[in-house]
Amino acid sequence: MDNKEFHDYRQKLNKTQKQMAEILGVSLKAVQSFEQGWREVPVHVERQIYFLLSMKSKKGAQKPKACWDIRKCSLQTRENCPAWEFNAGYLCWFINGTLCQGKPQESWARKMKVCRRCAVFASAMNCWKALA
Repeated sequence: MDNKEFHDYRQKLNKTQKQMAEILGVSLKAVQSFEQGWREVPVHVERQIYFLLSMKSKKGAQKPKACWDIRKCSLQTRENCPAWEFNAGYLCWFINGTLCQGKPQESWARKMKVCRRCAVFASAMNCWKALA
């Protein structure tokens, strides 16, 4: 996540920099540094922002479809995937170890590279864009 995305998502969550720092459990200086591009947004902060955005959809809006339905995963793949195990098909991008592209990804950065090209994540992003 780059500094512009961080800023835009904070705005979509309708939080001041101070409020965002409190929610994320970081200092105000850290939030300011993320937005200015002086510091890279850490993985745990990026994940938490995506999670908060996914939970803040418009009232009455439908949750995105489950990843296994969108990606048409086989029963065997489903049974071996943490997203299926925890019934979190619309949050698969949040869970490490999911079987995207047939295997778990080695790191969060690698996983997000796959997720950003995925219809499931794109569906969640479209929900977030509706917050603007």
